Amino acid sequence: MIKLLTVLSLLFFNFLHANLLQDTIDKAPEGSILKLPKGVYKGSIVINKPLSIIGKEDGVIIDGEGTGTVVEIKSPFVTIKNLTITGSGDRHENIDAGIKISDSKQSEISNCIIKDSLFGIDVAMTNNSIISNNYITSKDLDLGLRGDGLRLWYSNDNIVKKNKVIKSRDMVIWYSHGNEISENFGEYNRYSLHFMYAGKNFVRDNTYQYNSVGIFFMYSKDTIATGNTVKSSLGATGMGIGLKDVSNFTLKNNTVIYNAQGIYIDRSPFEPDTKNWVEDNQVLYNSEAIHFHSLSENNVIKGNTILGNIEDIVNDSRGAKTDENEIEGNYWDNYEGFDKNADNIGDTPHKVYQYADQLWMYNKDVKFFYGSPVISLLNFLAKLAPFSEPVFLMQDAKPKLKM
Repeated sequence: MIKLLTVLSLLFFNFLHANLLQDTIDKAPEGSILKLPKGVYKGSIVINKPLSIIGKEDGVIIDGEGTGTVVEIKSPFVTIKNLTITGSGDRHENIDAGIKISDSKQSEISNCIIKDSLFGIDVAMTNNSIISNNYITSKDLDLGLRGDGLRLWYSNDNIVKKNKVIKSRDMVIWYSHGNEISENFGEYNRYSLHFMYAGKNFVRDNTYQYNSVGIFFMYSKDTIATGNTVKSSLGATGMGIGLKDVSNFTLKNNTVIYNAQGIYIDRSPFEPDTKNWVEDNQVLYNSEAIHFHSLSENNVIKGNTILGNIEDIVNDSRGAKTDENEIEGNYWDNYEGFDKNADNIGDTPHKVYQYADQLWMYNKDVKFFYGSPVISLLNFLAKLAPFSEPVFLMQDAKPKLKM
């Protein structure tokens, strides 16, 4: 009899879990702290007042049962902690998400597991909040059909820290300023971190691997990216860090390794009388260390280590003006020169030319033969006895001989 009563009470308790969470939220006074015991709770809940929902232990699950958004926050001063959020809908036009937060401030979403959700955490018009220590993955769909793992939209001065975004689509920061994006991890996504029309953000100590693109900045300005590691971006155009139409950017002390394109620069800096600073980065074992596209001048490229790359400098546009960047004090592993006074500065500049083997930059059909004996022979002959004037790309007036 005691066992039967225990089973019945547990079944009744779980029934309450499934059906009364929204009712409990609606009846709770502002500022309440709801500590949920282990169990499965029905999703599609809406929080429209300041309160906290905290899992007392592991195994507190809110299940959207495949419909809509699982948890929607429409209030400032809300805290969501230590929950497993699962089972959103699959409608892109509705942005079906694990957690959707809008028109909020000073809120926190932390220590949550978000899975089987089209979008992970969707943050809109939310300021001065914390998104930290969450594990986020999307639905089991093709890459382009997944939603974004974490998205900031018109959201400023937030801290996004120590989140893991795995097998999602993108993590995007759009029209959002003054955010700290730090110590996050991204793997098997499309864009692990994508900025558009965003400024004065601080991007530090993130690690991204096996994505199509590591970090890409577009139409943005006044941002610092430092201490990040981007490696093994996938595909023939897998990119480490990209700059497109950006101004007053600093890339410093980042490691970019094992990518098709290490650092990609396209029409940057964009605004007149501005510069970008690319300094003290490790650009290692990429197919292309630095790839220039379109007009890209007035970048300051100093103190970087350029090592083990197939091509150090690539210019795929005849008007890119790569020689009008300030390039100085970098280590180039293929520098051919001496240091007679042992000051760790080469006695002659390091000059980079475009020879016959780089015809593929203007004609992608030729790239099929890249690395072949024929192209290698043409390159050797072009250097030995040029039959046409090689294209001058850039020079480093003070190359380092030691890293």
